[in-house]
This record gives sequence, structure tokens and C-alpha cells, in this order.
Amino acid sequence: MPTLMAPSTRKPTQTPRQTPERGPEQRQQQTPEHERASGRTPSPAQSDPSRFTAIVTGEVQGVGYRAFARRFATELGVAGHAENLADGRVEIVAEGRYGDLVVLLKQLRIGPPHAVVKRVDVEWSSSPPSLAGTPEFRTY
Repeated sequence: MPTLMAPSTRKPTQTPRQTPERGPEQRQQQTPEHERASGRTPSPAQSDPSRFTAIVTGEVQGVGYRAFARRFATELGVAGHAENLADGRVEIVAEGRYGDLVVLLKQLRIGPPHAVVKRVDVEWSSSPPSLAGTPEFRTY
């Protein structure tokens, strides 16, 4: 008959994680090359108006990708559009608060269940006044 042992009441010892401070030059190195296409990586405040154009490559047409993008953009209050390109990619132009755009971009990298997102090329710019106002996100 096996010997039964009482569960251990001892807590495992944990050492705090040491995270080195990172300077601006190290932060830039972590940004993928295709996100630095505009020559700069934005670092605005979370509420600053911003804009990005993203080209999404992979199996992203005919799988509900544009509707997926519109749903998340609308929930976040982001304006812009999603459009199928002739070469099979999808172009997303989004404008809104920087923090909301970062959240949207994370979702675009995932995509809907039937999509296969291989790459998302992003170019950031300042938000022009032309799209300011009531946020509306369209699909074409």
C-alpha cells in the first residue's frame, strides 16, 4: 500500500525579476523594420490624434477580415476604412487616439478565425483634420 504524504505548506521562494532599464535606442531596435517604413516610430501620448495605414498580407480576403476590422474600429471609436486590394491584400486606414489605434493594430495582427495574417506593414502619420469629427469606419 502506498504511503500518503501531507501536502506541503511551504511556499516556494521567489526572487523578484530584474528588468534592465531600456533607453530610446533599445526601444527602437524592438520595433519591426516594416513598422519603421516611415522613418520614425511614433511615441505620442495615448490620447493624441494619430493615423496609420496598414497593408495586411495573407489569406485576408473572403474571410470576413474587413468586417472584423470595422467591428473593432467601431468599438474603439476609430474612424477610417478597410479595402480589398487587387493583389489579395487588405488596406486599413485608421484614425483616432493613439492608444485606441495600438489596440486596433493588435487585433488586426490576429484577424478573424478563418483569416491567416502573415504580415502587417504599418506607416504612422499625424491625424489630418479632414477625417476629424464623428468616427466612422467604412469597408469598400
